[in-house]
Amino acid sequence: QVQLVESGGGLVQPGGSLRLSCAASGIVFDLYAVAWYRQVPGKQRELVARITSAGRINYYDSVKGRFTISRDNAVNTVYLQMNSLKPEDTAVYYCNARKEAPGPTGYLEVWGQGTLVTVSS
Repeated sequence: QVQLVESGGGLVQPGGSLRLSCAASGIVFDLYAVAWYRQVPGKQRELVARITSAGRINYYDSVKGRFTISRDNAVNTVYLQMNSLKPEDTAVYYCNARKEAPGPTGYLEVWGQGTLVTVSS
């Protein structure tokens, strides 16, 4: 069964830290680029950070210098270390794995169920 399971969300005070994990099963994990997205009610889901199968990394501008994405292919897991958290980081964070593949869309994609991060005093 193809699955992504996020964990590590919760309530944290402004300035605090959290580490999110995204554990994959049922896929050849190291072939996939993995990204973290976040979404607040009423707004579009936005890309936070992305790491390719080759290890190239991109960050959304508002999290640069505060968030770090990394992957451990030995345990099929991607992490998002979030430091200096702000109230505007409050959102449901989703993990996404994608790789190129034949077919109408040109890719295969898997989403996790999301984990809630709340930054509040």
